[in-house]
Amino acid sequence: MSEPKITAVILAGGKARRMGGEDKGLIDLDGRPLIAHVLERIRPQVAQVVINANRNLERYAAFGHPVISDTLSDFQGPLAGFLAVMQQVDSDFIVTLPCDGPCLPDNLVERLRQAQQAAGADIAVAHDGNRMQPVYALIATHLQPSLEAYLQAGERKIDWWYAKHHTVNVDFSDAPETFLNINTPEDRARFLAESG
Repeated sequence: MSEPKITAVILAGGKARRMGGEDKGLIDLDGRPLIAHVLERIRPQVAQVVINANRNLERYAAFGHPVISDTLSDFQGPLAGFLAVMQQVDSDFIVTLPCDGPCLPDNLVERLRQAQQAAGADIAVAHDGNRMQPVYALIATHLQPSLEAYLQAGERKIDWWYAKHHTVNVDFSDAPETFLNINTPEDRARFLAESG
């Protein structure tokens, strides 16, 4: 059997209210935009990377990967980003991750994939030992019609959509730093202080 094609989707399409509306993926972290840290970690793990963004498209395109905007208007959340990418990529799976999580492990995709394969699941989602981390997930692209219908029905909750499908939780309790994300200026200051 050939290996499935997996496209990584970096989610940079939100409004970043807690960051004062600043585009989170482009804020400076240690001399580089936050998304550059995420790209560096995910690139070696997949064949293709795309960026889901709804503003500053030229700045995101400068990172050398396709930029795909939501097809639904009004910043409808991560699921809208998942759908926009599924509509445009030729892959068996997408692996989703936020633009504000710079501490990805180098085996994130491999661990999600192994768990998905072992369970024969449609979705493998990271779990930090306490709770699901729904934007760190491996999702079969054949679920696109289901996701379209879910969003058209006005639904937005990721975990409710996951619950409709064969979903497996993947234990990342040994790597809690994976889910450290930079949502506020205070988070950024704390991250720099701890990593400096």
